Amino acid sequence: MAVEGQLKVLLNDVLHLGGRITSWDQDTPLLGSLPELDSLAVVSVISAIEQTFRFAIEDDEISADTLATLGSLTQFIERKQADSR
Repeated sequence: MAVEGQLKVLLNDVLHLGGRITSWDQDTPLLGSLPELDSLAVVSVISAIEQTFRFAIEDDEISADTLATLGSLTQFIERKQADSR
């Protein structure tokens, strides 16, 4: 499964979105647009990303821009995967 697909499943599970992610695309806003993605949920999402994609994320690597859209978060994961190879 491609990164975006895995990320959608992860977000659906961690944020308990009830399948709302099926219509999401790269431009779907996340941070500030999803009430479920509050500060505590961000920590859970980051932890789940680390476990799912098997890399560590440093505190200074995450910003509001990273979590702005599904596309920006997907690109972040793809870059981290490329860097860890």
